Amino acid sequence: MMVRKGLILCGLLGGLTAGVHAQEQPVDVVVDPLIAALQAFRAEHEINPAARPTVSLADKKVVDKRNMRRVRTKGFRVQIFSGANRSDAVSVQNGFLRQYSDIAAYINYEEPNFRVKVGDFRTRSEANTFMRKIRGQYSNVFVFVEDIWVWQ
Repeated sequence: MMVRKGLILCGLLGGLTAGVHAQEQPVDVVVDPLIAALQAFRAEHEINPAARPTVSLADKKVVDKRNMRRVRTKGFRVQIFSGANRSDAVSVQNGFLRQYSDIAAYINYEEPNFRVKVGDFRTRSEANTFMRKIRGQYSNVFVFVEDIWVWQ
C-alpha cells in the first residue's frame, strides 16, 4: 500500500514538472520618468550624494577653563584597544596621546580586559567621525555610550 502511494506521488510530481518550462519571451522594462527626475533633483541639491563629504575636526571651540567647571554627562567615547595585558593598554594610550594631545584617553579595567577609550564626544556623529579618522591606525575601533567629562 505504501509503495503504491509513493509511486502515485512520484507520477504526479513527474507530470507536473514536465509541464513547466522557462519563459522564452523577452521582458520589457518600463522606466518611470519621475524616477529619473527625482534622481536629478537629489543630485542637484546634494541629497544623498554619491561621494561622502569630508568632515574636519579642526573647528573646535576654545574653552576658557578659568570661568567654567568640568561636569560629567552622557556622551560617547571611541574604544581603540581591548586586551588582557595592562602594559599593552598603557602603550596604546601613550601612543595615542603623543599623536592627539588635545583628546583625552582613558584606561578602564573590565574583567578580564583593559580597554583604552578616547574622547569626550557629546554626539554620536562626532564620535563616528573621529572613529573613521583613526580606523586605519587601530585594529578594533568602536563607539560606546559612556559618562564623559565636558566643560560648562
